[in-house]
Amino acid sequence: MKSGWSFAALTGAVAVGMIMLPALAPADSDSQEKDIQPNGKGIGTLFNPGNGNGNAGQAKGKPGGGGGGTGNGIDYHGGPVMTGTVNVYYIWYGNWAGNSATTILEDLAANIAPSPYFNINTTYYNGANVHVSNLVSFKGSITDGYSHGTSLTDAAVQDVVKVNIGSLGGADPNGVYFVLTSADVTASSGFCTRYCGWHTYGTINGSNIKYSFVGDPSRCPSACMAQATGPNGNAGADGMASIIAHELEEAATDPLLNAWYDSRGYENADKCAWTFGTTSTAPNGSMYNMTLGARRYLIQRNWVNANGGYCATGF
Repeated sequence: MKSGWSFAALTGAVAVGMIMLPALAPADSDSQEKDIQPNGKGIGTLFNPGNGNGNAGQAKGKPGGGGGGTGNGIDYHGGPVMTGTVNVYYIWYGNWAGNSATTILEDLAANIAPSPYFNINTTYYNGANVHVSNLVSFKGSITDGYSHGTSLTDAAVQDVVKVNIGSLGGADPNGVYFVLTSADVTASSGFCTRYCGWHTYGTINGSNIKYSFVGDPSRCPSACMAQATGPNGNAGADGMASIIAHELEEAATDPLLNAWYDSRGYENADKCAWTFGTTSTAPNGSMYNMTLGARRYLIQRNWVNANGGYCATGF
C-alpha cells in the first residue's frame, strides 16, 4: 500500500459506512476564470484518490468558478447529456472463461436502472432542460481474446471497440461500450497507478461513440478494490461493479467531457469516489450498500445536483 493506507484500515472504514479520504489543502480554483476540463480519468485509486488531471479527490465539493453555476457544487458547461434510455454493451477482453464476473456484471447492467441509485443522474440536464433519464438497457456482450495483446494503450482501447462494434449490432450513439479486461491485462496510460477506470468518446464508423475502460481490480487490489471479499463471492467482479457504475453515470451526465463538472475537473461520480455511505454485512462477511435485481453490491455514492449538492446512494 502507498500513502499511509492499510487494507485493514480501509475495510474498517467501509464497515462504518464510508472510506475516508486523506485531508486536503483548500483549493483556490474557484477564483479562476475557467474550470479545469475533465479528461474522463477521474476515479483515481485508493492510494491516490484524485483524477487524471493530477488533482486530489474529495468526498464533498463546492461550487465551481466557471460555466453555469447551480449552487450545488457542480456546474453546467453547455455540452450534451445522454437523454432517453442509455444502452450498455460489454466487450469481455482477455480470458474470462469460467469467471462468474460475466454473470455478476451483466446482471448489474440489466438492473442498475430504474433504481433510486441511478435516479441521482436525473438531477442533470442539457441546455434545453431535458434531464438524464432513470433508464438503462443492457444490449449484449462479446468476447475479444487478446486482439491487441495484454497491454492496451488508450488508442488500442478505442480500436477494440471499433473492431467489435459491428458484432454488437453496429454503432449506437446512445450506447456506452465497456472494454472489461481480465486480470492479466493492463492499460499503459495508468491502470492501477493513476486510475481504475475511465470513460471518453470518439468517432467510430462515422458515429460519436461513448466508451469506457474498466480493468479487473484483482490485478491491483490495494489500488482498485475496496474489500478483499465481495458480496457476490468474486472480489474482482464486485470491485468492477462500482467502477462500472462510476463510469456509466459520468458517461450519461458528461458524455463529451464538456457538460457537468466542477472547478477542479471532477465529474459527478468523481466527487464521491471511494465513499459508500451506510453499509450492511452480507452472509459471507463482506459489505454491501444496495441490492439491484437479486444481487447485493458495494457501489460508490454519486453526487446529487440538488439541495446544495451531496453524495448519496439514492434520490
